[in-house]
Amino acid sequence: MSRLERETATAAPEGLPKVPVPPLKQTLDTYLKCVRHLVKDEQFHKTKAIVEKFGAPGGIGEVLQKTLLDRRDKMENWVYDYWLEDMYLSNRLALPVNSSPAMVFPKQTFKDRKDALRYAARLIRGVLEYKALIDARALPVEFARGQLAGTPLCMEQYSRLFTSYRYPSLKTDTLKVRVNAASAASEHIIVACKKQFFALDVVANSKPLSETEILSQLEKIVLMAGNAEERSPPFGILTSDGRTEWAQARDILIKDQTNMDSLALIETCLCVLCLDEASGTKPTDTNRALLMLHGGGWEKNGANRWYDKSMQFVVGMDGICGVVCEHSAFEGVVLVQCSEYLTKQITRTTLEAAKPASNRKLPAPRRLLWKCNTQIQGLLVASRERLQRLVNNLDMDIFTFKGYGKEFIKKQKMSPDAFVQVALQLAFFKCSGRLVSTYESASIRRFRDGRVDNIRSATVEALAFVKSMTDERTAYTESEKMKRLRDAINAQTNYTIAAITGMAIDNHLLGLLKSAKELNMERPEIFCDETYLASNQFILSTSQVPTTVEMFCCYGPVVPNGYGACYNPQPDHIIFCVSSFWESTQTSSAVFVKALNEGLLEIRDLCDTCGGAATTKVVEGCQGVASLTDQGHSAATTQPILHKLRF
Repeated sequence: MSRLERETATAAPEGLPKVPVPPLKQTLDTYLKCVRHLVKDEQFHKTKAIVEKFGAPGGIGEVLQKTLLDRRDKMENWVYDYWLEDMYLSNRLALPVNSSPAMVFPKQTFKDRKDALRYAARLIRGVLEYKALIDARALPVEFARGQLAGTPLCMEQYSRLFTSYRYPSLKTDTLKVRVNAASAASEHIIVACKKQFFALDVVANSKPLSETEILSQLEKIVLMAGNAEERSPPFGILTSDGRTEWAQARDILIKDQTNMDSLALIETCLCVLCLDEASGTKPTDTNRALLMLHGGGWEKNGANRWYDKSMQFVVGMDGICGVVCEHSAFEGVVLVQCSEYLTKQITRTTLEAAKPASNRKLPAPRRLLWKCNTQIQGLLVASRERLQRLVNNLDMDIFTFKGYGKEFIKKQKMSPDAFVQVALQLAFFKCSGRLVSTYESASIRRFRDGRVDNIRSATVEALAFVKSMTDERTAYTESEKMKRLRDAINAQTNYTIAAITGMAIDNHLLGLLKSAKELNMERPEIFCDETYLASNQFILSTSQVPTTVEMFCCYGPVVPNGYGACYNPQPDHIIFCVSSFWESTQTSSAVFVKALNEGLLEIRDLCDTCGGAATTKVVEGCQGVASLTDQGHSAATTQPILHKLRF
């Protein structure tokens, strides 16, 4: 059963086709091609036999394929529920760092606290305007760029920006969407200040609050938060915990009606506004990213959050601002579009803040009340300690590569996204002496309620290229290296085209696995095989999140020995946000950044030497999340440079 719940049924997006189910043989052949060069020969031969048995005429694969085809005929999107549960809702890790990405806004210089609150008021006013556009379905329909340019894209993800809430459960969370929220007579946001929570009505008498009115209400909240006598324990820290731990804690909280009432207000709000205290840290890009992702821990603003809500806007009194999103409801491109709209609204010239306050009487902001006992106090302490371990463990490095940007890459007639993906392969190879299964997400919004499928970027062509760039024992000519670069980018491009047209393998394989479970079959051998299991452990999780405003996206690794690598190609530079965990001896963000910088410069020199005569097709507009899985590999052709560093 789906863990996505809607209050009422919604109509399917008009005019868009359904997500296709790829031919079984095509998927199995592609799967073998993707893993052949990433595992040892003995393991591959075992995998090949298992796959051939699965896909044999009259075999289990054909039975499951027919089930999927029937499901596609009956449903608007056959893979959505499967994908949502597998990617997000069944994941038991804590949301901060592990799942929720953050967008870091341009650094602000506030003259005083009121200046910061004025910025926050403009931001919330922008939220109300943007939600009104969404509710009226007045946002312009987006169209694909690059390959298959002009194809309309599904806009349904926007409707979930301010109406979604992720409820914790013991085994599988539930994503609830209030689809009738547009007709609500009164809307409210939740304001977090000094680790206290307040409900603020942003619509009064069916009219949204003005910027001046919001500012006045925020000033009242700051005064209320400063009253130490009425201060409650920092209940927001519970939402930073593992999903099972938070679900258990919530079950205890709701035994008291006061807590239930406060939770109900949070769970039905438009968004959370986090008014953070000054962090006391130097506002470097890296520090700003860390503060967005986890608030700096318990001693700073780590408890001034409520991670279950889809949008948490952060306004720090020290000018460190941004937004943290609960990722299950929508993809990064939706977050970018909303963030850019809001930042442009904030920076535009306006005289409204200087106008006198409205004379209409507004309902006072309400402090959320909580009942706490010894058991709950123990839960708060445990959550605080687990968050602090996560904070201390995150190794983040925000790196701006200034050697060139996407304009140089386009002059080589290469796709900027494919180019960077190949560069990431080179960097990882420099660090580890091997390639591993890589995952980059591709938007399938060309289809009804489409989310993403995976581009497997660690191709045999990419392996050939990185070997030519690193193997000192073999003298490759520059023209040979250049040919291998073109081949690698062409392979990346071809897989990208397959993915955006619904012909990639990962969603299909997931659907076959889920179908077997629904038919009460024993788990098919193909999904118990070591190769399949390893190929779904994503050691390098990357995504392209381009922006037109001075901001950047960041997130943490998805496995203990992994990397997160988000990149933002600009005309003359590229911003990389690289993360790993200090506890892993296999990773180092500083070392990966060093290897990435070296590789990007080496590829530039190669292009310059060869005259930039590449003929690779350009594919633009492909959103990415690439990941590397830790699998066996034959002897490396280069010595890895990975050493654990801490600065």
